[in-house]
Amino acid sequence: MKHRYLPLTESDKNAMLESIGVSSIDELFSDIPEKVRFTGEYNIKKAKPETALMKELAQMAAKNADLKRNTSFIGAGVYDHYIPVIVDHVLSRSEFYTAYTPYQPEISQGELQAIFEFQTMISELTGMEVANSSMYDGGTALAEAAMLSAGHTRRKKILISSAVHPEYKDVVKTYAKGQYIDVVEVPYKDGVTDIDALKGMTSEDVAAVIVQYPNFFGGLESMKEIEAIVHENKSLFVVSSNPLALGALTPPGKFGADIVTGDAQPFGIPTAFGGPHCGYFAVTGKLMRKVPGRLVGQTKDDQGRRGFVLTLQAREQHIRRDKATSNICSNQALNALAASVAMTALGKKGVREMAVSNIQKAHYAKQKFKENGFEIAFEGHSFNEFVVKLNKPVKEVNQKLLKKDIIGGYDLGRDFSGLENHMLIAVTELRTKEEIDTFVKEMGDINA
Repeated sequence: MKHRYLPLTESDKNAMLESIGVSSIDELFSDIPEKVRFTGEYNIKKAKPETALMKELAQMAAKNADLKRNTSFIGAGVYDHYIPVIVDHVLSRSEFYTAYTPYQPEISQGELQAIFEFQTMISELTGMEVANSSMYDGGTALAEAAMLSAGHTRRKKILISSAVHPEYKDVVKTYAKGQYIDVVEVPYKDGVTDIDALKGMTSEDVAAVIVQYPNFFGGLESMKEIEAIVHENKSLFVVSSNPLALGALTPPGKFGADIVTGDAQPFGIPTAFGGPHCGYFAVTGKLMRKVPGRLVGQTKDDQGRRGFVLTLQAREQHIRRDKATSNICSNQALNALAASVAMTALGKKGVREMAVSNIQKAHYAKQKFKENGFEIAFEGHSFNEFVVKLNKPVKEVNQKLLKKDIIGGYDLGRDFSGLENHMLIAVTELRTKEEIDTFVKEMGDINA
């Protein structure tokens, strides 16, 4: 079979065969008995001309429920937000798009500066002193925070709120298993962490208490109250936070958080099919030397000019393995750049306006659901998500909504016993009044 774009020529193939001392491709497989070799035709479609193939693939892709043709009210960690046009323009520049990692600072100043700006913005948003160059996603960032806490305190128990993203909890538990760390869930009450239960579960063997702010149900935790309980036993206070929400909410750093992690997806990163994402990791100054991944620092050259370098690399690629704090050996530079460009384009005022718009529109939607007879599962303050109780299975409701070109909310029954027929609804700044009103009406007709 001849492939138009493969660089391997017939003469290349023959030269390689000659070099290893075989006469044909078939001879490479001579050690495999003929009776187990596949000699028939693969059960796949015949090759088509490029134009016909592109048309077929386009028809297949059109079967997906995308956000261009559908109105989305699903969040649960991945959100439909405004992405400034300039984000794609900057990302498409070859010096950023093809950059792997800035090992050579003398030729990577642009990449290093972009990462430095990302770190600076995350530090400002979270109210923390130091942020790293990014992590794979919010889940791995939170797990790394849990492991850092155990290593720093030399304790073997982690308390994590049940109101934390269920997938994040799973990642934390997976990491902890290999380190023989016990992960215990603190129950939620009325959609937020049960403070009384937390008080009864804290002890001197707890390395960290983990909460999410806003939490998975969209509710706002009592950060000041939780912080006092956590630090009473000298445990670390770890917070997973939506960075956009911090444009309007008091940042975790102001509440005394020791580690703040999260996912930068709300800033400039498309929903795609759930990834790739960009986790962030921010800490207090005392934990700076234990931060996983890499940090970019600002310095001066021998002529006094500003420059950027990789510094404080606590990963096993750069230091002795027994002293490494993490085996994550990469960062999400391109997605971190997308987040940086989006935040820069919006500016401080724009980020705050965008966050406030999420709060206002979600509140409007919540009121409309109440007016139409729906029960809001958890009352209280929230950011851009809230929970509605239905009379029917969420899966059934979502299938009917999809026929109306609406992507419904998340089925909480998948992860939480006792929350069957409960839908987690996300309302972002992109949702219009007309879209919200239509959604509530259609939900009412289906749920009747």
